[in-house]
Amino acid sequence: MSDEFYMKRALTLARKGTGWVSPNPMVGAVIVKYNRIIAEGWHQRYGEAHAEINAIRAAKVPLEGATLYVTLEPCHHHGKTPPCVESVIAAQFERVVIGMVDPNPLVAGKSIRAMKNQGIYITTGVLEQDCRELNETFIKYMETGMPYVTVKFAQTLDGRIATATGHSQWISGEKSRRYAHQLRSLHDAVLVGSGTVFKDDPELTVRHVKGRNPLRIVIDPTLEIPLDAKILHDQDQARTLIVTRPQAAPAKQKHIQAMGVEILTVSQGKGNIFDLKTLFATLAQRKISSILVEGGAGLITSVFREGLADRVVAIVAPKIVGDGLNTVGNLGITDMNQALKLSFKKISRSGPDVILDGRVT
Repeated sequence: MSDEFYMKRALTLARKGTGWVSPNPMVGAVIVKYNRIIAEGWHQRYGEAHAEINAIRAAKVPLEGATLYVTLEPCHHHGKTPPCVESVIAAQFERVVIGMVDPNPLVAGKSIRAMKNQGIYITTGVLEQDCRELNETFIKYMETGMPYVTVKFAQTLDGRIATATGHSQWISGEKSRRYAHQLRSLHDAVLVGSGTVFKDDPELTVRHVKGRNPLRIVIDPTLEIPLDAKILHDQDQARTLIVTRPQAAPAKQKHIQAMGVEILTVSQGKGNIFDLKTLFATLAQRKISSILVEGGAGLITSVFREGLADRVVAIVAPKIVGDGLNTVGNLGITDMNQALKLSFKKISRSGPDVILDGRVT
C-alpha cells in the first residue's frame, strides 16, 4: 500500500475528534508493520492523550522498525499532556510519515528535527492539502492568534432574514435547523447581538444533535437583555458570556453574575458596535479558537465590514418576501470590484433549502 493510502486512513480517524478536541487540532495516527496496520489512534477529547500515544498504546507487538503515519507533526511541548515526540522516539519507529508540519510556533518542525537526530526516516507533505483543510480552524488560530470566524445565516431567495414586520420564524426547514445545531457543535463559541435575543429568545445550544454546547456570547452594549432570557439559565448545560460596556447597569451586572453568567466589559468602538477585532483577540486569549456568528444583520454586517469572516454558510430557502430585512447591510462598497469574494467548498440540498458553504477569499 502507498503512503497516501495509510494517510487517508489517518485522516478518517482524525475526523472522529470533530467537535471534541478544540482548541487542539484533530489528528489521526496509523502504525504499519510488515505491510499491514497493527494499531490506530486519534485525538479523542481535549486534555486527553494525543493520536500518536493512543496508537502506540493500542499496539500489541513491538514497534521497532514500524512506520508511523500521522496527519500532523507530533507535539514537542508540554501542554495538557507530555510531548508526543518523546514517546515516538522511544518506540523506535524506523520511519515517520507526516501529513503537515505543525503551525504551532512551539512545535513548527522541532519534532521533525528531533526525530531525524535519532535516525528516524521522515517523510512530510503526504496529502498535505487534505490535512490543512481538516484543521483550517487550528491553523488560523495558531498562525494569527485570532479565532476562525464562520458567519451563518438563513435567508430567503431574495436575501431577506425577516419580513418587513420583522417576522422570521421559520425561514429555513427543519433539516436545515438541525444542520445549524451541528455547526454550533463544531465551534467553541456562538455569537449573537442583543437584538437576536430580544426577537427570538434563542437557547443557542446543540440540543437537536450530539456534541458540545458552545460558549454562548451576546453583545449587549447597554445590558438590556431580559432576565428571563433562555440563555441566562441552565449554565450547567451551556455557559453564557455577556459583552457590555463597563458603565452599563451596574446593579443588573451583579444580578446576572449571581445567575452564574459571566460579564465581559469592553470599551465601545465607533457607533453602537464594539471593536470586534479587539473582542475576538480577547476571546482567542481565552482559548476560543472558533466563533460561529449567527446574527443579527447588524452584527453580520460589522463582521464583514471589519474583514473578520473566514467562512460563510448561507442557508437559502425557496421563498420570496419582497420588502424585508436584508441579511447584510451597508458595507460601503460602491464598485463591484470591491465586493467580498467567496470560494464555495460545498453546495448541497437540505430538504427544500440549498446550503452554500464558502470561504472568504
